Amino acid sequence: MPATPSHVPEPSRTDPALIRNFCIIAHIDHGKSTLADRMLQLTGVVEQRQMRAQYLDRMDIERERGITIKSQAVRLPWAPTHDRGNTHILNMIDTPGHVDFTYEVSRSLAACEGTVLLVDAAQGIEAQTLANLYLAMENDLTIIPVLNKIDLPAAQPEKFSEELANLIGCEPDDVLKVSAKTGLGVEALLDRVVERIPAPVGVADAPARAMIFDSVYDSYRGVVTYVRVVDGQLNKRERIRMMSTGATHELLEIGVNSPEMMPADGLGVGEVGYLITGVKDVRQSKVGDTITSQSKGAEEPLGGYKDPKPMVFSGLYPLDGSDYPDLREALDKLQLNDAALVYEPETSAALGFGFRVGFLGLLHLDVIRERLEREFGLDLIATAPNVVYRVIMEDGTEHIVTNPSEFPEGKLQEVYEPVVRATILAPTEFIGAIMELCQTRRGTLLGMDYLSEDRVEIRYTLPLAEIVFDFFDQLKSKTRGYASLDYEPTGEQSSSLVKVDILLHGDKVDAFSAITHKDQAYAYGVRLVAKLKELIPRQNFEVPVQAAIGSRVIARETIRAIRKDVLAKCYGGDISRKRKLLEKQKEGKKRMKMVGSVEVPQEAFIAVLSSDDSAGPAKSKK
Repeated sequence: MPATPSHVPEPSRTDPALIRNFCIIAHIDHGKSTLADRMLQLTGVVEQRQMRAQYLDRMDIERERGITIKSQAVRLPWAPTHDRGNTHILNMIDTPGHVDFTYEVSRSLAACEGTVLLVDAAQGIEAQTLANLYLAMENDLTIIPVLNKIDLPAAQPEKFSEELANLIGCEPDDVLKVSAKTGLGVEALLDRVVERIPAPVGVADAPARAMIFDSVYDSYRGVVTYVRVVDGQLNKRERIRMMSTGATHELLEIGVNSPEMMPADGLGVGEVGYLITGVKDVRQSKVGDTITSQSKGAEEPLGGYKDPKPMVFSGLYPLDGSDYPDLREALDKLQLNDAALVYEPETSAALGFGFRVGFLGLLHLDVIRERLEREFGLDLIATAPNVVYRVIMEDGTEHIVTNPSEFPEGKLQEVYEPVVRATILAPTEFIGAIMELCQTRRGTLLGMDYLSEDRVEIRYTLPLAEIVFDFFDQLKSKTRGYASLDYEPTGEQSSSLVKVDILLHGDKVDAFSAITHKDQAYAYGVRLVAKLKELIPRQNFEVPVQAAIGSRVIARETIRAIRKDVLAKCYGGDISRKRKLLEKQKEGKKRMKMVGSVEVPQEAFIAVLSSDDSAGPAKSKK
């Protein structure tokens, strides 16, 4: 761990009037992590020789892909230009920008009084920028608009300053212009943070109340809980109580991140820091929970926020069945660092033992799968992602379906599927192409607004199932990469959905079942049976591959039998001899067809079920 710079003051209880808590929100790839790097350098908390790009991104995957997955909190000392005598403490949180990690952003906003809204001066406002802005407005935060990358040749600061000003309701001159890469304008931004963002408000002598906004698992020290103190103070070695679970622990260590851990004697009103209690289970440090002192503690918890709900489900199965216990252990460990990950064991007749895992979206799925393969050395098959359906039968019974094999047989009254409110931002020339794409995906237009002469915001209600496959890829290709997408769940709607089963030689293969809209079932069935015909090797007997809805077959392909040349040994002679051999072969094949079961190679499952070719958004940046 890098040494703590010697000139950073030892943390002590700071006067709340000198504290500013803020986070940086933006669309993916607009420069949040680079701006955080410059702030770390300017405030001197990281020495020049220890500095590296994306300093706060700790995971290999974050560094390789250039995206932030986990928020990071850091304490920065800063003496503003207008008041050099007073060193203020800035608690800054760098947040992710991808739509899948909105829950990380929402927890960061709850711990702050203000936010820096960062926009790329060459690209302008994008969908996720808007989504994060609305989140900040809901939390009544002070918003500081900033244009980044003004040193780029393609930058249009005047145009986008006006766009931002119209959106927030300020003057174009109020929009700060910075270059996070060169450091231009970052000092002015830190001064503006001190000037504009209000100091935290709390009662210093009230019973302690602190909100948990994040928790991570350290293999040596157990769970590290990140908190924001609202009232009172927390001290080292005192006993604390989690208000939602009632669990009590001793505070073994308390301190701040600057950006490495620096122990302190305690944390006071408005301070952001970490707690270590030696607990090994992250579920005991629930995000959104309130911490108070065990003796003379607070009665009323702080307003928390909702648990993240999984949006997309996928089955994860080890290629080698003996790796199942390792997969369980790996998921347990990952869940310690990712509160949004939910999973339960399931079995498949074709794939064996595995887990049904809930994710926030396709990028989340892709990141978790890559971490499992990379950090734990597992080889996995991920089944095609699907969403949660609610099925009501004619007799009134209700079923929650997270897996096509759970779809009930019998007479259905109604099937409900989740819907989302999608916001698409794009140049005006692509309106027609976007509307055509959304209509084919069963979308309903909610409205359209022009942000400027050549930029439009289009809002649609779309079924979530239509988004989780290749929607984002299609959107990018139809708009030459210019469109950006953001979506949020808005409930459910009743739809004509059916379950398509795949039958091999008359037997259902549960792993290939899918739930799809009635109008698209035929196309799906034809596509899948054609794919399986190519992938399944020929047997000694003819194998029909069928797609069926209930008992009705909607598509069929036939895998021709391999025919052994039984006439190879007949050199001339009577035709009846040859016919006798062929009849004998025919009888044998008939008998084989009665007892024969089809062997499906592992590669066929991987090719058909793997989400690689359908996980467009997972591979792309939104």
